[in-house]
Amino acid sequence: MEITRLVPTKKQGLVVVLSGYGKGKTTSAMGMVLRAAGHGMRSCIIQFMKGDIYTGEWDGVKHLAGLVELTATGKGFCGIQGNPYPHAEHRENAQAAIQLVHEKMESDQFDLMVLDEINNALDLKLVDLEQVLAILKARPERLHLIMTGRDVHQEIVDLADTVSSVNEIKHAYRKDIEPQPGVDY
Repeated sequence: MEITRLVPTKKQGLVVVLSGYGKGKTTSAMGMVLRAAGHGMRSCIIQFMKGDIYTGEWDGVKHLAGLVELTATGKGFCGIQGNPYPHAEHRENAQAAIQLVHEKMESDQFDLMVLDEINNALDLKLVDLEQVLAILKARPERLHLIMTGRDVHQEIVDLADTVSSVNEIKHAYRKDIEPQPGVDY
């Protein structure tokens, strides 16, 4: 059987938002990174909230060396799960992440960027709406931009090309099952 490779007549970067209260937003974004790697595309992942608890994607992307770069800029989830860092420290890290996003976009080295948990960072006032809108405005036309996290702002929804909501129907956590490596983190 012959496999057909589709090629668009015009390459256009998309803004994709993955939000909602279900599990799987980052996982979906990582799936897009894997798919992009299959096309030889380079991806950059900037994690706004993660950084204090190990997650498998940190080592997983090493298997895609040369095609995927991941930077965890956060200090964990602000205000939950016993996170000890004050809001000001979380904001400082998120502000550094905003600067990093602009540097990576300006480098023109990437075809796809994931801004993991940026919606949460905005909702928690670690970054400002004007900063996120500036990213969208500065995005090179060919760059795919994936934005994850709960509580996406309506202005971002309005500007995005694709918006998906991941909704929880059932979660193992509610049955007192601990998070499992490779599935939950």
